[in-house]
Amino acid sequence: MNRKEEIIYATLEIASVNGMKGVSMAQIADKVGIKAPSLYNHFRSKEELIREMYGFLREKAQKNNRSRLVDYTKLFEEKNLEEILLSSVSSYVGMISNTNMLQFFKTLYSERSTDPTAAGIMVEETERMLAQSKELFYALAVHGKIKNQNADMAAVTYSLTVHSLIDYRMDKITAGELKEFGDENSSVPEEITDFIKWFSNMIGGNDDE
Repeated sequence: MNRKEEIIYATLEIASVNGMKGVSMAQIADKVGIKAPSLYNHFRSKEELIREMYGFLREKAQKNNRSRLVDYTKLFEEKNLEEILLSSVSSYVGMISNTNMLQFFKTLYSERSTDPTAAGIMVEETERMLAQSKELFYALAVHGKIKNQNADMAAVTYSLTVHSLIDYRMDKITAGELKEFGDENSSVPEEITDFIKWFSNMIGGNDDE
């Protein structure tokens, strides 16, 4: 583990107790065992540190989640719309429910309404989801899996609803009502699987009619 990674994990550990706003550069330096001015050799500001933490943790979570990566070419040939969408969500949930990523998002969710850095990261994550959903839905339309009236709007409706249900789940974790993101028998919460089933029935194309 290099020094930057050590700083990131130390920051995450402090933030899990105090929140991002409660983290100071002095606290991080003390946790890592260096002098506070030395932190600025690695990160110019706390905001930069948090943004780099997001990229680092997200990349790590994706690498750890490789076993859940979806082969859409095979899925389009063998699966129906509901199964394709559930596979897509399962892959995404696997990434965000990674222990460190979940702790990071849990902290940001509690601060995004008042902290511009937290809000900016959540906007970026939502935009990633929207872009990936649009690519998926264009392919679904080409393969006749969905009705082709408006793949863009279908993708927006789908991704923002799933995002809202993820928000709801994260709020439950923050409120102490849940300890894990998924349900007992599935990594994907029941609210999301129920929505996918309904949504697939609503927009299914030739293969689902």
